[in-house]
Amino acid sequence: MPRSGTIHDRELRVAKQKILRGYVALEDGTIHEGAGFGAAGESVGEVVFNTAMAGYQEVLTDPSYTRQIVTMTYPLVGNYGVNETDIESGRVQVAGFIVKEACPYPSNFTSQKSLGDYLAQAGIVAVSGVDTRAITRKLRITGAMKGVLYSGEKDPGDLVDKARAWGGMVGLDLAKEVSCAKPFVWKGPKATAPERFHVVAFDFGMKYNQLRIMAGMGCKITVVPAASTAAQVLAHNPDGIFLSNGPGDPDAVTYAVEAVKLLAGKKPVFGICLGHQIIGLALGGKRFKLKFGHRGVNHPVKNLDTGAIEITSQNHGFCIDDASLRECGVRMTHVNLNDHTCEGLEDRERRIFSVQYHPEAAPGPHDSAYLFNKFVTMMEHA
Repeated sequence: MPRSGTIHDRELRVAKQKILRGYVALEDGTIHEGAGFGAAGESVGEVVFNTAMAGYQEVLTDPSYTRQIVTMTYPLVGNYGVNETDIESGRVQVAGFIVKEACPYPSNFTSQKSLGDYLAQAGIVAVSGVDTRAITRKLRITGAMKGVLYSGEKDPGDLVDKARAWGGMVGLDLAKEVSCAKPFVWKGPKATAPERFHVVAFDFGMKYNQLRIMAGMGCKITVVPAASTAAQVLAHNPDGIFLSNGPGDPDAVTYAVEAVKLLAGKKPVFGICLGHQIIGLALGGKRFKLKFGHRGVNHPVKNLDTGAIEITSQNHGFCIDDASLRECGVRMTHVNLNDHTCEGLEDRERRIFSVQYHPEAAPGPHDSAYLFNKFVTMMEHA
């Protein structure tokens, strides 16, 4: 007796689809062959890995992943599908996606479509059926690599040469590419708290949940483009200034560094990820590129003030050198317990602080919520 029901229908539909050839080519000459399950085509970017077991839709829509091809270390991806709610920006941001096994028939009450359909509609090349453990191990040993994804029916040609020809992430200013075009007031879900503060938020590739949290704490938020000047920000008469996450090399975002130099000490300032790196550079620190970066939702960070250990969500390939901070009198507040790199800084005199990780992602789930409270408290006493 044949089976009936939604899952069986999906299985039949998937079985009828034509399987595309899929390739992952790395700059060192390594080629992994699998199957394409997103859009057909070719994409170049920096190949990195993410250790999260869930949250793939948030990863895909995080602007910090611009120009990056993300490899998921967890073997089964897509089993709960995708929906219109679990997004962090207005579109899929990754350059490509690599998984061991892509679930073609998701099962979850929130699911609206499969991961493959979602990526195909967004025009994102994705490859499944490759050894993601081997790719991850290679990246851990040699560092993040330039690579090319191909999905299609024809011979892809010399993908390795195309990977090697790409310039890479160092020196790339991607903040302007993902930022808003003009200032606007955030109109998210209706806030339960009355508006008490006005925050001007630099959009370097902002995630929606940062805005949701601040709005829920009584903040009116004016979002401004990445290249906004200090004078333009101060013209909004804010109570506080927020610097968002974003992609690319912080050394290339010179205009934002100059703006923060002029804003430091005038208003309370809070930065996350790329915002943290920009603050570090503005206060006199130096940045360096991590070997393979920190990406996932299980990174332990120690708060040096309290001794508490936070389980954090991270996504960055560059870092501020803690020795350079000490030379310019800036205090490191948090340290990564895996590699002892800087995860937070503060200059109390100039009322400015930041963290490298993502407190809005809440993997702890509430280990890092105090940071937004700290920002609000600084505005209360400004």
